[in-house]
Formats: sequence, structure tokens, C-alpha cells
Amino acid sequence: MNICVFLSAADLDDRYTRPARDFARLLGKGGHSLVWGGSDSGLMKVVADGVQEAGGRLIGVSVDFLANKARPGADEMVIAGDLAERKKLLLEKADAVVIMVGGTGTLDEATEILELKKHGRTDKPVVLLNTAGFYDGLREQFHRMEDEGFLPRPLSELVFFADEPAGALAYLEESVAGR
Repeated sequence: MNICVFLSAADLDDRYTRPARDFARLLGKGGHSLVWGGSDSGLMKVVADGVQEAGGRLIGVSVDFLANKARPGADEMVIAGDLAERKKLLLEKADAVVIMVGGTGTLDEATEILELKKHGRTDKPVVLLNTAGFYDGLREQFHRMEDEGFLPRPLSELVFFADEPAGALAYLEESVAGR
């Protein structure tokens, strides 16, 4: 399975890097491929290293203005012309999506896939990995959107919240096998 991971390229502390590394090892040991933003820095590097060390494949999609940060030695690396094309290519290459900790870019990517799911434009499973409670506030906001009628589909059809890497991967494997 090709699993797209949206996440930060920033250098982060152990409360975020340890679970990301754990997820990466599980992904690689499971024979899955990582589809990611292609960066060889920060949390993106941590995940790519973990997947590669555990025997998984790396499929990177960088963007023209960040091409100098693209990871050498990826199994596949595509350089998109802009961020919109990058998101499109990331999703085209993926069977499933995991949203890890990140900033505005990660949030942009997350809302894009959720909007596509909301409108029935994709049925790819999406997991929000809520490491160290990072997305507690977002989960609360999503529940408010659902409760107040802003989501035409149940939240549970759009995204699965996982607190641990093993639960995230188990959900994806079960979801993709059931499609």
C-alpha cells in the first residue's frame, strides 16, 4: 500500500519524533511505501529514514521552490511546479493518507483531502495521528462542525483519529483491504 503522510519538515522534539519514527518502522516492516513531500529535513527526514531502514519504499513529491531540500536516494522523486500540483500528485500516488503533526502546510493538505472526501471525490481512508494530543483542538472543532450541521457526512466517514502509530496503521490496512 502507498501511504501518503502529511507532516512537518521542521526539527521537532522527541515527543513528536519518537511516534513518527515508530510509525515509519511499522510502515516499512509492513511492506508499504511512503508517499511524502520529499524533504530530507526535520520530521519528514525522520519518517523517510525510518521507512527506508525498515525496508519500505520512498516516493517523494517535492515542489520546485523546495527542490534543493529533496531527499537524495528516494526510490522515486517528482518535482511539482507549485503546491497545488504537489498536493494533487501526492494524493494520486496514495492509497491512504495519514496526517501527522505540522503547521499551516500540513493543515492545508489535511483539509484538502477531507474536502475531497466530503464531496465523494475520493474514498481513500484518512487517519489523523493525534500525537501528544496535538490535534485535540482540531478534533473538538470537527465535532462542533458535525454537531452544528456543517458536515454533510458523519465525521467518522471522513477521518479516523488515532492516538498511537500502531492503531493508525491497523485502521489503514483494514480499510484498504475492505475496499
